Amino acid sequence: MNVRTDKQLLPEDHEQALLVGRVWRPGPNEGPALVVIRGGQVIDITAQCASMADLLDRDDAAAFAAGADGDSLGPVDRVLANSLAEPQTVPHLLAPCDVQAIKACGVTFAVSLMERVIEEQAGGDAARAGTLREELQTLIGSDLAQISPGSEQAMALKTELQARGAWSQYMEVGLGHDAEVFTKAQPLSAVGFGASVGLHPASEWNNPEPEIVLAVDAAGRPRGATLGNDVNLRDVEGRSALLLGKAKDNNASCALGPFIRLFDDRFTLDTVRAARVSLRIEGADDGFVLDDSSDMRQISRDPLDLVRQTIGAHHQYPDGFMLFLGTMFSPGQDRDGQGKGFTHHIGDTVTISTPALGGLVNRVDRSDRLPPWTFGIRQWRNALAGKRAATG
Repeated sequence: MNVRTDKQLLPEDHEQALLVGRVWRPGPNEGPALVVIRGGQVIDITAQCASMADLLDRDDAAAFAAGADGDSLGPVDRVLANSLAEPQTVPHLLAPCDVQAIKACGVTFAVSLMERVIEEQAGGDAARAGTLREELQTLIGSDLAQISPGSEQAMALKTELQARGAWSQYMEVGLGHDAEVFTKAQPLSAVGFGASVGLHPASEWNNPEPEIVLAVDAAGRPRGATLGNDVNLRDVEGRSALLLGKAKDNNASCALGPFIRLFDDRFTLDTVRAARVSLRIEGADDGFVLDDSSDMRQISRDPLDLVRQTIGAHHQYPDGFMLFLGTMFSPGQDRDGQGKGFTHHIGDTVTISTPALGGLVNRVDRSDRLPPWTFGIRQWRNALAGKRAATG
């Protein structure tokens, strides 16, 4: 296949990977389609299974996806190219989830814990970040990654930091028993591969958050994984953690894709646990390039623990959910002045990749300049009804 391997858009073993997703298809059946990648072709299997939530709930999800019949929408490399075009042409990729809730975990890496504390103490002022980073590293040390949340060691550190007046609400979720789990976006509001991600126009200090995202069924079973960009407004959340909703959930501020890779003998939760997630940011106006990576081995909470803290007797998700596992990306590289750290410029291209999942590519723009989110649950339901009527 003529795939842009320089961007690592597909898994390195894509010919053996069970990849499922969603595509906006053209023609008489225009609208969202559930697809599987097979033999280099994008196969529309919507007639066999209406939604991604339905597919993931099947006990035989992997076997079903491997054998389900459907119409070819063309080669996968063409659909990827259509998705990267400006403007996008059809068929192009959508976020691979549909009616699932979209949840996210915060402060699951020691580095991200430090950065959240810096945001809080800086009060959203990027110019203070460098000085605060040095002060906190001197006070706390650099071995937080060795401390298990909720352990006796963690509780002892909590007591010491409280005595010094250095305790933070972010340390509570980073070192305490309870994980931070919040709602990142509404069902059907996430954008997919190639689309632009949105920054709230009020933000002047922001960054991508490259993460692996679990696809979890209604019973709480992780059935696969994809890549995600948990776009973050550091100045907004830094002013107050109570502004988390404004910092995290805006038009096009959540990106997922390119596909969900279903778990099987070749790709398991242990693959996720051992993954290294790469991030590349390319500036359109200043030639800026940032390359970084996150090692999932450094996560402080196991992915299954994060799933259990999200779903159980205390909370159910009848349509399943997507779960961002958190990031260790520490955006400390200066861009617009010494000590100011990183912030996005409009037009940046963000590529998040890992060999087992491929690459998620998105451009950066303002939320208020991007197409408004208008395709919700009712529109999705009506589109499915129209397809059923067209096929008899």
